[in-house]
Amino acid sequence: MRAASPAGARQRRNQTPGMQIEVVVRSARWRKVPNAQTIVKAAILAAAKAVSTRPAELAIVLHDDSAIRALNRQWRGQNAPTNVLSFPAAPPGKRRSASPYIGDIVIAFQTTAREAVAEGKPIGHHLAHLAVHGFLHLLGYDHEVERDAAAMERLERRILRHLAIPDPYAPRDARS
Repeated sequence: MRAASPAGARQRRNQTPGMQIEVVVRSARWRKVPNAQTIVKAAILAAAKAVSTRPAELAIVLHDDSAIRALNRQWRGQNAPTNVLSFPAAPPGKRRSASPYIGDIVIAFQTTAREAVAEGKPIGHHLAHLAVHGFLHLLGYDHEVERDAAAMERLERRILRHLAIPDPYAPRDARS
């Protein structure tokens, strides 16, 4: 039996071989990004291909700042919104079970939009980056120590390059 998930009821399923990606839109604010579901699915598929994951199931919840603030407070003890949270099905450091379900990713609209504007990049590019970042967390990647952060950033850059998205870690004036 899989763990409870913030995704709740599932609405859409991507039947790409090997990957089942459900995108649940929980905030009408995401209508401002009409292709948001397509963006996150493409980002996850590119990431899965880059890291050669076995067949997997996951959900991506497109929500708002108030919802992600509540999740951040409940699960991380931080009473503030954030851009993306990942909820891996397997506890940290534990081997993935035989179940293809790897977890959920929640992305907040307002924080994502605000960061995209502040960083001078299209919201779709930032959304793809956050989806990739969240997916890598589901697989056990993290950025708590410098060495791990550098490895995760290199992988994110490589995946995003395949999606024709400029390096999200490059200085603003260096992005094309």
